[in-house]
Amino acid sequence: MGATTMNIGLLARIEAKPEYADQVETMLREAVRLANEEAHTTAWFAFRENATTFGVFDTFENEEGRAGHLGGKIAATLMEAAQTMLSSAPDIRPVDLLGVKLP
Repeated sequence: MGATTMNIGLLARIEAKPEYADQVETMLREAVRLANEEAHTTAWFAFRENATTFGVFDTFENEEGRAGHLGGKIAATLMEAAQTMLSSAPDIRPVDLLGVKLP
């Protein structure tokens, strides 16, 4: 089995309303199950910066994989949460990977 190529990614910044921060954390912890179901998502990380700021970083081999992810269940769940739990829409930015180190 060859190494997976990771050429592109997405970096999302998520700002929760203070009263929903714990629910957003739980949502992101549970979203890893959905990420594991996406064959085109080569790596997926959810993180917390501070009490109300969260983020997601994920990688893909190609644009088709990235577009598929943006149209998938995780993005739909996040946009649904934005209606009530987030202080603003998630800031989702496409990125090009310049170097990758994995174990």
